[in-house]
Amino acid sequence: MHVQSYLFFDGRCDEAIEFYKKTLGAKVDMLMRFKDGPDQSMCKPGDENKVMHASLTIGETRVMVSDGRNAGKPEFKGFALSVNAKNEADADRLFNGLSAGGNVMMPLGKTFFSPRFGMATDKFGVNWMVIVEP
Repeated sequence: MHVQSYLFFDGRCDEAIEFYKKTLGAKVDMLMRFKDGPDQSMCKPGDENKVMHASLTIGETRVMVSDGRNAGKPEFKGFALSVNAKNEADADRLFNGLSAGGNVMMPLGKTFFSPRFGMATDKFGVNWMVIVEP
């Protein structure tokens, strides 16, 4: 069994994909727009170029993304994505990138379980944890 994350950006998916490409080195493996779907009844006028489904590879992990219903109010509650950094400098780079335009919930720093750990919400509302494993 393999569990994967699927994030719905409610109309900001293209922006999120570009952000994760720049910040995390995400690679787009597949991207399908609403206009590409066989059932156009699901596509509201003006949403033709929104992302119906995309698959990203971030490191060794697949993350799937979509604009979903395009209501303009993405909500990411009750979970966080965790990124393992190679070292403290990598953690700093990742944390600073992910938290830019977002909110720092726990500043990146030394903890009893890691030489570098922090939590932030990115500018889309996705919760992230960055850790350097001891």
